[in-house]
Amino acid sequence: MSRWAWLLMLLAGNALAVDRVRYCDYPVYPPISWSDGQQVRGLAPTVVKTLFGRLGYEVEVVVLGNWKRCLLDAAEGRVDVVLAYSSVQREQSLVFAAVPVLREEVALFVNRQHPLRFERLEDLANYRGGLLFGESYGADFDRMVALHHNIEWVSDSRQNFGKLLRGRIDFITQERRTGQLYVENLPGGQDIVALPNALSVDYLRVGVSRRSPLASDMPRINALLQQLVDAGDIERWLDQSEVAYRDMIKEGR
Repeated sequence: MSRWAWLLMLLAGNALAVDRVRYCDYPVYPPISWSDGQQVRGLAPTVVKTLFGRLGYEVEVVVLGNWKRCLLDAAEGRVDVVLAYSSVQREQSLVFAAVPVLREEVALFVNRQHPLRFERLEDLANYRGGLLFGESYGADFDRMVALHHNIEWVSDSRQNFGKLLRGRIDFITQERRTGQLYVENLPGGQDIVALPNALSVDYLRVGVSRRSPLASDMPRINALLQQLVDAGDIERWLDQSEVAYRDMIKEGR
C-alpha cells in the first residue's frame, strides 16, 4: 500500500469517528426513555437521533449500568451526549443547550398506608427516601441529602417502588409523569400516590461533554431544538411514547 493510500484511509477513519455521536441513556424513565428488551425507545432517543441526524451525525446509543455511569462517561469524554437536568456540578463537565427539551415536575411518591408530612423541603429530613444512582433534583435537595444522609441509592426503579410498598423507605423522588406511568402497572401500586405539592420544576436538556468536539456546535444544536419545539414534534413524540409504552406493558401481560 502506498503512503498516500494509507493516509487517505487514516483520514477516512477519522472522519467516520467524528461523524458518530455516542449518546448515553439509562432507559428506566418511561415515556422519556425505556427499553423494550431489544432497543432504547422513548422521547429522549428520538430527540437525540433526530437532532444529530439533521446535523449529519450517526447516533450510537450506549446503555450503562446506571445513570451515574452515564454522567461519569460524559464527564470523561467517553460519550458525547446525555439528556439531563442542569446543575452547577454537572455544568463543570457538560455544556447544556439553552433550549429545553421538556418541562418536568418532580413529585414525591409515597405509600398511602404510611403517610408522611411534607410542606417544605426540610420536612423530608425526618424520612427515608429512595433515588437512583446519579439522580439530582436541585441544589437545595442535594444539600439536604448530603447533610442528613437519608437516601438509599439503587440502580433500578423496581427496587425503589418495591421498598416503598414494603415500607422500607418513606418516599421516592421522581418526575411525576414517569412515576405515575410506572405505578399504573405495578402490583400493589394502588397504595402509591404522588403528593400534589411539587418538590421542584426542572427542565430536561441536551448536555454535551465539554471534551467532545460537539461542545463548540451548541448554536446549531439550539437552533434545531427550537425548530423541533416550534413544530410540535417533541410534544407529539412524547404522546407517541406514552402510547407505545402502555401497549408494550399490555402485550406483556
